[in-house]
Formats: sequence, C-alpha cells, structure tokens
Amino acid sequence: MKFGKVTNPEQIDFTLPNDHPETEVVLQSYKNDEKPSIYVGCAKWNRQELKGFYPRGTKDELAYYSSQFNSIELNATFYRIFPAEQFEKWRDKTPEGFKFFPKINQEISHWKRLQATEAVVDSYLYNVSHLQEKLGTIFLQMHSNFSPKDFDRVVQFVEFWPKDVALTMEFRHTDWFNDEKVANELYYLLQENNIANTIVDSAGRRDIMHMRLTNNEAFIRYVGANHESDYARLDDWVNRLEDWINKGLQHVHFFVHQNLEVESPLLSAYFIKKLNQRLGTNLKIPKTNNEPPAQETLF
Repeated sequence: MKFGKVTNPEQIDFTLPNDHPETEVVLQSYKNDEKPSIYVGCAKWNRQELKGFYPRGTKDELAYYSSQFNSIELNATFYRIFPAEQFEKWRDKTPEGFKFFPKINQEISHWKRLQATEAVVDSYLYNVSHLQEKLGTIFLQMHSNFSPKDFDRVVQFVEFWPKDVALTMEFRHTDWFNDEKVANELYYLLQENNIANTIVDSAGRRDIMHMRLTNNEAFIRYVGANHESDYARLDDWVNRLEDWINKGLQHVHFFVHQNLEVESPLLSAYFIKKLNQRLGTNLKIPKTNNEPPAQETLF
C-alpha cells in the first residue's frame, strides 16, 4: 500500500488527533453491556509479499493464514472480478468465525466513479454473498481526486446500497474533511444510513485523519512506515480503541498494511497482544518468525 508513503517517517507527527465532537455522541447511542467484536488482519495473504510468515512447505496460504488470523482485508477484489464459485472456495477453506472484508471493485469506484453503477453493484454483491456468514463489512475506497463536487453520486450510491449489507466508505480528497459544511453533510449521510466512516492512518496523509465515527464500527486501515515508530503508533491505537469501547463502540475492524508488507504479520501480532493485555480479550496471537524491536513502547 503506497498511499501516504514518505521517505522520512521520523519527521512525521504521528499523534492521533482528538476525536470529532460527535464521535462520543454516536458511540453513547450504542452503549450496552455486550463485549465488542474485534477483527484484526492483514491486507492480503500473498506469500511472496509476506516472506517469513509462512512455514517452509506451506501449500495453501489462505488455509494457513486463516489459522493464525481471524480476518483478512480482501484487497484482491478491487483488481479482479471473482466469480461466486471462488468466494465459495475461500469460505470453505477457512475456519468457523473467520471473516473476509472485501474491497469494492475499481470499476465501481475508480472507472465509473459511482455513476450508473447499479448493475455492477448487484453483480458484485451476488458474488461476495457466497461468503455467507464469513462476509464482513464491505469497503469502498474512492480515488484521491474524487472530490465533493460529485457529492450527488455519493448520495445516489448510498441510497441504492442495500441496508442489510454492512458498508464502510473511504474518501481521500482533502476537501471532504477540511470543508466543514461538506464534512458535516457527508457525516450525516453516513450516519443516517448506518455506514461506517473509514479511518486511514498513513504517514503522508495526516490531513484526512478525521476521527469521526458514524456508527458502532471503527474500520481502520493502518499503514506502517517500516520504521520503529510503527509500534508506538499501534500503542496509541490501543489506547484510543479502549476509550471508544468504554464509550459504546461494538465493532473493531483493524487492518495492518506496510509499504513493504513483509512486516505486516509482525505488527499485527504485536497489536493483538496489546489488545489482549489492555482489553482482556483472548484473540489468537499469530505465529511469527521474528520479534518486535527491543525499544518498542510498552504500556
């Protein structure tokens, strides 16, 4: 994931911004005594990019990956149209409780740019529905040049989207967030339609760290910088998620990316361990062949 990549991460202020004032209001409306559901994973299971994660001789990468993680951010669906049969195969080779969080195909988001997409959306949803109970939230990521001038397309897309299918939306053009009027209209649209507002934590794009939740789901795409600061940043996320959970957050979906994906399993394992320690959860800690740096920040 090259989005927001920088050559000098040591010069970036990675401090998480304060919450948007409405985030607590939203979370309080969902507050109950149920334990939150938490899914943590990587963006892909491709062996070539995750060197060192798979034991020698691994023949089925997805089967092994899903024995270590409880979820995957399925980026492959952005680049290719997979038939229903492929989703069935993925579902059948993963264990109970595993979930896929597939990305909407680029034909919808980048080529058609949400215009006249009803037929292709229907086809996409038919195929991914074959994941059945293993289908997690579907996520839409718009091109960084998709600006608020096309807000009407977003409205039409949201109104067409079936209300019983969980969706999260990611916007990258800075005007979605630095124009207060536009931002409030977007947040209201997502909130009224129970759509999550994706948070992307990337070194070079601190301008889109809106920290505005619009429902009871925190869908976070974390992009490490292949730098020692990656671990302290994860510590900060554990703190923020604990606070959100105490305020009412029910669903945490956290996916780890790296500019060089080789370290994604290591960062994920570190993050899961910290969540277990802080929240009292019992998420499986993936096996890795390396250890985090000795100077990492501890609680």
